[in-house]
Amino acid sequence: MAIRAVAQCHNIDDLRGLAARKVPKMIFDFIDGGAEDEFTLRRSSDGFNSYQLVPHNFVDVSEINIATEVLGRAVDAPLIVSPMGLQKLFHHKGEEALVPAAGNHNIPYTLSSASSTSIEGVGNLSSGPKWFQIYVWKDREIVRDFIDRCKGAGFSALCLTVDVPITGNRERDVRNGFALPLKLTPAMVLNILSKPCWLYHAKRNPLPTLANLVDRGEGDTSVANLSRYTEEQLEKAISWDDAAEMKAQWDGPLGIKGVLRAEDAARAAEMGFDAVIVSNHGGRQLDHAPAPIDVLPEIVEAVDGRCQVILDGGVRRGTDVLKALCLGATACMAGRPYLFGLAAGGQAGAERAMEILKGEIRRDMMLLGCADVKDLGPQFLRQVG
Repeated sequence: MAIRAVAQCHNIDDLRGLAARKVPKMIFDFIDGGAEDEFTLRRSSDGFNSYQLVPHNFVDVSEINIATEVLGRAVDAPLIVSPMGLQKLFHHKGEEALVPAAGNHNIPYTLSSASSTSIEGVGNLSSGPKWFQIYVWKDREIVRDFIDRCKGAGFSALCLTVDVPITGNRERDVRNGFALPLKLTPAMVLNILSKPCWLYHAKRNPLPTLANLVDRGEGDTSVANLSRYTEEQLEKAISWDDAAEMKAQWDGPLGIKGVLRAEDAARAAEMGFDAVIVSNHGGRQLDHAPAPIDVLPEIVEAVDGRCQVILDGGVRRGTDVLKALCLGATACMAGRPYLFGLAAGGQAGAERAMEILKGEIRRDMMLLGCADVKDLGPQFLRQVG
């Protein structure tokens, strides 16, 4: 039934609607929501409307190529799965569904430090490109441990995330009473009972926890305890020296995620980072931060070809991806589209999200009059508003 339902979803918004019907409201809002008034969350998608696509006619588009290269790996589309924690909250398979989905479509999957499946467990789930999202922790031994584990598990790149000195003020979660462990209210119970499939699997499977940190819990491996530990360990005094140290320890492809300023992007390029990931953390951190698409042109100019530029945030359509690539991005990261798919129908839903975006990219390139993603550029864009 899940496969049939996701097959009837024709765009990412359809998957979002199906996800809202399948999982409890507090879980859906945890996926869907942002910080405070959610201005940045909305602008991240709305910002794409500042550009129009201008087609070229009399172009041979009988064959379309959407394959590209990201951080040294050939991929089938300019798409990357963003890091998203505790995926087994949204579907009982969690990362065990989403990682193979990305592998089947040969697009990079980025494992969150807060994943509900361990680094080692994910390493065996697919042969596709796998990245690991890493923070600078107060206890640098954790950083070294994560790096060693990623090397052993066959991860091809690290994604240093620098925009979380503290968790953002996500008021939907506060209003819903979403905390771990859950403190159920009568309204929550009624809502959960209205989601029988999610409830059935929640009762049959162990509660998800932060699988990469279970050895740090001093015997208490609950998600509540490990979440507290994580919050305490987030380094608030991160420096460029920390980034350089991590780069030396990893000695492989490394992107820096959470960049919204041109001077930071230029510094990262000077230091030899392989990618700058233009991101506001999905609108979940600082509200009224700019949308990635709004600062993308100045960041592309600042790095001046010295590293790849990846846009993360707001992507809901293939046309969004094309606009970002026309402005100089190598590829687009996204999280919610794949989480909507996962919540809606497990691996089949996640793959449906990937199929939708890849299909839209191919069709829209044909309509745009561009046969290869490598040929996308500002000549196809018109800025409005």
